[in-house]
Amino acid sequence: MKKVLPMVAACLVVLLLAALGVVYSWTFTPHGKLDLEVAISLKLTPEWPAPGSISVEQEREELRKMFERFSADPIPMQRVVNRTIPGPGGEIPIRIYQPVPGDNLPILVYFHGGGFRIGDLDTHDGICRALALGASAVVVSVDYRRAPEHPFPAAVEDCYAATEWVFSNAADIGVDSTRIAVGGDSAGGNLAAVTALKARDLGGPGLVFQLLVYPATDLSSYDTDSWKDLGTDYFPTREWSEFTREQYTPHQADRTRPWASPLLASDHSSLPKALVITAQFDPLRDEGQAYATKLRSAGVEARHIRYEGVPHGFFGVSIFRKSQQALNQAAAALEEAFSQ
Repeated sequence: MKKVLPMVAACLVVLLLAALGVVYSWTFTPHGKLDLEVAISLKLTPEWPAPGSISVEQEREELRKMFERFSADPIPMQRVVNRTIPGPGGEIPIRIYQPVPGDNLPILVYFHGGGFRIGDLDTHDGICRALALGASAVVVSVDYRRAPEHPFPAAVEDCYAATEWVFSNAADIGVDSTRIAVGGDSAGGNLAAVTALKARDLGGPGLVFQLLVYPATDLSSYDTDSWKDLGTDYFPTREWSEFTREQYTPHQADRTRPWASPLLASDHSSLPKALVITAQFDPLRDEGQAYATKLRSAGVEARHIRYEGVPHGFFGVSIFRKSQQALNQAAAALEEAFSQ
């Protein structure tokens, strides 16, 4: 019996090491090395339904479940208010997060991601709470109209209207109208960049900052290395993106308009300072980096941070260490912009 126990223990150690070796091997890809926690989550996460295989309502529900699965407990806030505000196509639902007591706080107007189709206030609740607390700022999350029910430019109109509403009603909601930033991830990053362009071109609210997290900046083309290298194996796949683009911009001519593809604007000068966050394993990576380059070329202070080892969507997965790091850096950049 004494001889058997060491043998069993040795076998268990060998099996454990073999299992760890298999799991570690998941981090190696033809395109670089994934973070271990990301590699494990990708293996355990069910494949996203093929474009058009389920209804948009079902797809929206799947996204909510995914965010719930990978999110930590909600960060407590001083106050969270759900309400509606007037919009060009009817009432716009918003959610206001106030992290700490006080008046005259700075404010971030945040636009959720989801391919212009499937995100909502609940899927991005964790992001908004983290940014509010980290930046000591009020966050207004905007539930803009989504495709396919409301194609371009409905989302753009709602996001700009919400930003104007915040500016005009700053005193009523206890924020400082001279310290307004816009931000968003993926499709929301597109809408934040477009809102900044519109505010400049239409003489709208003066914005102090734009937070652009893996933004979609060019809906007219897939001619980047990241789309060519990653568009088959990593979300958003090119197939999914093309389906989404057809629903958001059914008229092909709209895809080259600056308010759909901000990268294609003829002038990027006089825009608010920016932080652009991209991810190594994201097909949108290169167009986000290209937008930061365009801003800098036009004289705009724009910082670009590329997070290695992570895919599109990592910003909202609060259990990832890189997500916490990115949220902290985004909040610090906001706080710095507000202080200036």
